[in-house]
Amino acid sequence: MGIHGSYSSDDPALKGDGLRIGIVISRFNETICEGLYDACTRELAKLGVAHIDRYTVPGALEHPLALQKLAQSNRYDALVAIGCVIRGDTYHFEIVCNESARGITDVQLETGVPVANVILTVENEEQADVRITEKGSDGARVAVEMANLLKSI
Repeated sequence: MGIHGSYSSDDPALKGDGLRIGIVISRFNETICEGLYDACTRELAKLGVAHIDRYTVPGALEHPLALQKLAQSNRYDALVAIGCVIRGDTYHFEIVCNESARGITDVQLETGVPVANVILTVENEEQADVRITEKGSDGARVAVEMANLLKSI
């Protein structure tokens, strides 16, 4: 069950009509990222989001800068960061995971634009594969819910 599994499809917090969503997707671990993107955009469509723009970056560490520029453009109600970092044999995994997450959080706090973080941090490809559909869909719901919440405040 996803993070919003208990919400009904007619929940006003999940109404995406009229929202503009920007998605930043990594090229690194491309097959996994494309699966996350497909799940996310399918869910956004189910929620009524008609305006979705896609931007591509090399990897997880490049997300924060692209997200910051998009947030500063005032064109989007919410953003989604899609990527996948798979543990390797070195400490680099921790650096990439921690710094990309920190940068994404900083973008939200500095700009006031919500960012759904759908950058998987996993031990291996098998862990990523089993999370693709659920996490991609969760990211869509987070983006829509947070956009609606901020509009209501």
